[in-house]
Amino acid sequence: MIRFYNSLTGRVEEFKPIKEKEVKMYVCGSTVYNGMHIGNTRPIIFFDVVARFFKYLGYKVTYVSNFTDIDDKIIKKAAAEGVSEEEIANRYIKVILGTYKKLNILPHDANPRVTETMDDIVKFVQLLVDKKKAYIVDGDVYFDVDTVSDYGTLSGQKLDDLINGARVDENDKKKNPYDFNLWKETVDGVKWHTCFSDGRPGWHTECVVMINKILGSPIDIHGGGTDLKFPHHENERAQAIAAYDNGLANYWMHTGWIAIDNVKMSKSLGNTVDADKLVTDLGYGVYRLALLSAPYRQMVNYQEDLIKSSNNQYDKIVRAFIQLTRKLQISYDLVNPKAEIKKESFVNLNNEFIEALSDDFNISNAMTALDKVIKEVNVATRQNNLTKEELVELYTLFFNMLWVLGIEPHIEALNEEELSLVREWNEARANKDFAKADLLRSQISEKGIIL
Repeated sequence: MIRFYNSLTGRVEEFKPIKEKEVKMYVCGSTVYNGMHIGNTRPIIFFDVVARFFKYLGYKVTYVSNFTDIDDKIIKKAAAEGVSEEEIANRYIKVILGTYKKLNILPHDANPRVTETMDDIVKFVQLLVDKKKAYIVDGDVYFDVDTVSDYGTLSGQKLDDLINGARVDENDKKKNPYDFNLWKETVDGVKWHTCFSDGRPGWHTECVVMINKILGSPIDIHGGGTDLKFPHHENERAQAIAAYDNGLANYWMHTGWIAIDNVKMSKSLGNTVDADKLVTDLGYGVYRLALLSAPYRQMVNYQEDLIKSSNNQYDKIVRAFIQLTRKLQISYDLVNPKAEIKKESFVNLNNEFIEALSDDFNISNAMTALDKVIKEVNVATRQNNLTKEELVELYTLFFNMLWVLGIEPHIEALNEEELSLVREWNEARANKDFAKADLLRSQISEKGIIL
């Protein structure tokens, strides 16, 4: 049984998919006017693990994450550079997809763009107007929040409290200060001609339309950072209720903030850390472990100690994986073998790993299970206490756990010259020619064959 925290209900619940053994998941993506900082990547990394875990359990997973490719910030940047909004968007979509690849994110099933969904967005806005859930004032279209009786349920606050710290645009055109733009007339930047006005859509409307077009609604899981809970996700849900008579998603999941030395990371404070630079400096494995180090709903405090501990952990993982990989090739000429896990102790470790992630994605406990596997690997490679079949099972278990966490060390197979060197070393040890063995061991270590 998989259980995790549903932001909509405010409690940990059993996951019940709409279709058995299928998961439809949508995670809000980037507004593409810049590259990513580490705060942007936390949801991307966490939900990558969520998708991998469901796939590991045999679910059919359809995972969509969008690109907002038209926005005031994109228009402003395009004007400053004297280029089109499309050029800005294409530039940074390429950069962000490159960041995903560097972080070993599985390709999403779709990365829709707002500008490619415009006809559907206009039809959706008209639908809400026709249903009297929205109203037109001077070319702008606003959603009427008073038409949704439980508005505010997702963010868990009363209407009077919601404005605190949130991006709510107040103006005289609105019936209610919490009403929000579905369509806005504009004279700046790229615009689309509609019966409302020449303009562009509101931010909160875009994802609702893309979700329904690609996945249908409701979906199983809608995710993002905690900063999206209000107003963005609250407003998405309200529109889906008004248009489709459903709440868009059955489960809403949100990841916590990233802080720099206990200060919340913010562009306004200038304390952001560039994702591409950091992954280049650290390597994707250390980066992922650092951002997965805290429970996903809590803050991650980015500081030197976190990087040091994540680096040590990754080093321990890779050393063990190399040792086991080399053992299988040197002793049995096996490269990347796979087998059904049958040995009882290995089955128990696999179950421990699964149970940890099934319990609100408790990655800390999952790492505890992984540490036990690493200990098994270290003993097996030093003491030769496992059969060939058991070693292959252990490799499979280790590989699977790492895959779910998005850590996939690539170990080049030894060539014949390297294998010959190792065999000569083993022969010297068997003959108690320790001087020769030490010399050969030094050469082997220098080549990185065995650590």
